[in-house]
Amino acid sequence: MVSIDLGAQSGRVALGRYDGDTLSVKELHRFPNVAVRAAGTLHWDALRLHDGVLEGLRLAAREAGGAIDSVAVDTWGIDFALLDRAGRLVGNPVHYRDERTQGAMEKVFALIPKQELYERTGNQLMPINTVFQLASMAAAGDPSLAAASSLVMMADLFHYWLSGVQACELTNATTSQLYDPVSGGWADDLLERLCIPPAIFPEIVPPGTVLGALLPRVADETGVRGAVVVATATHDTAAAVAAIPFREQGSAYISSGTWSLIGVEVDAPIIDERSFAANLTNEGGVAGTLLLRNATGLWMLDECRRAWERSGADIDYKVLIARIEQARRLRSIVDTDDPAFLPPGDMPGRIRDHCVRAGEPPPGDQAAVARCVLESLALKYRQTIDLLETVTGSRPPAIHLVGGGALNRLLCQWTADATGLPVIAGPVEAAEIGNLAVQALAIGELASVTEARKLVERSFMTQAYEPSARAPWDDAYARLERATAAMDQR
Repeated sequence: MVSIDLGAQSGRVALGRYDGDTLSVKELHRFPNVAVRAAGTLHWDALRLHDGVLEGLRLAAREAGGAIDSVAVDTWGIDFALLDRAGRLVGNPVHYRDERTQGAMEKVFALIPKQELYERTGNQLMPINTVFQLASMAAAGDPSLAAASSLVMMADLFHYWLSGVQACELTNATTSQLYDPVSGGWADDLLERLCIPPAIFPEIVPPGTVLGALLPRVADETGVRGAVVVATATHDTAAAVAAIPFREQGSAYISSGTWSLIGVEVDAPIIDERSFAANLTNEGGVAGTLLLRNATGLWMLDECRRAWERSGADIDYKVLIARIEQARRLRSIVDTDDPAFLPPGDMPGRIRDHCVRAGEPPPGDQAAVARCVLESLALKYRQTIDLLETVTGSRPPAIHLVGGGALNRLLCQWTADATGLPVIAGPVEAAEIGNLAVQALAIGELASVTEARKLVERSFMTQAYEPSARAPWDDAYARLERATAAMDQR
């Protein structure tokens, strides 16, 4: 089985082998995902990503002697591609961090009140959501929307190029704020009110759907033989959660990467006054609904590093971590979900500006800035866990932290300290492992999600972090609440 995991900053192609007892994963190809600004618009370079996918498949074919059972792609959510009647790209997909959605939320709310939009879709209201991207296009009379015959989410685009089948897999459809969880389909009436053509939206299929065989031309080009293309859990968060070997029922998860997805699994969507007030999202999973909050993640630290490197600094991550540990504890706290942190740019400067506005001492050197980011993320995790407890009526007994953040021992320990809950870190590459697990379900190698999670538990190591030193975190949490209130009053 081949897992293709496309993240906001890089793509990874891995070969998974299941021997009946354990799952092994070998990464074969890693390539950058670099956004490109052209004519004032920030785009994803979809063709370059597809080239990386094909190269990964060639390497997988060599590794496996050509015999591959299945191939599947997972990606970030929200973004989409438009195709014309011949199935060709109308244009390179636009990045969710592009400025085109500025002011779009207010325009949508003038047509569909925000509470109605939430009640119909159950999605967290965020300016980057698909609904606001499409509404901004419709309001501007964007010719690419008029030229589109179909819309596919990002993972579905790559599946189409691999299989020739256009479909939208459920977990990614539910990130769009255009999916109606009650009817189980696209919210056509909302689309019509926003002048978005419902006809461009394809059939929605459940995770684990076999789309069809790999196209002959792709098989010839890559050397992969006999593979089917599976619509896995195509949203990387859903794939990651599928790979979490929960030790206790009701435990929370944090998928920590460019974004932080903090949530719990529930049997059915929770859409009520409390979830609306908490701005929680309900998204599709492989074992129920993912009730979660989409929060800023390690993007902030990565963008700081890019800013420092642009200024000529040579950033050694191991050295930086050692300096972070020596920096003053809980000196500067920011609300990591401030919209100022969303676009690329001078992240260290924005952090200092935020501190000044919120009455916090601005951090000085690189270590102080980085410590501010990591501690603030841990406090944001606590804030979200508290919101989840309020909405569900249950306190999670533990937190499973997966993704790149599981490698950051400071973030893991500080999350345990801030929340007062044990943190089980790992597996790191949860999205690609969950991608493979759903493929195994699709082709009949595994019988259930429960069996898949037991397989993950047998196959991959985790690291436990116990909470300590709660008192100073309580004080810092009160400061975060004040910072959040200060930002809300702007």
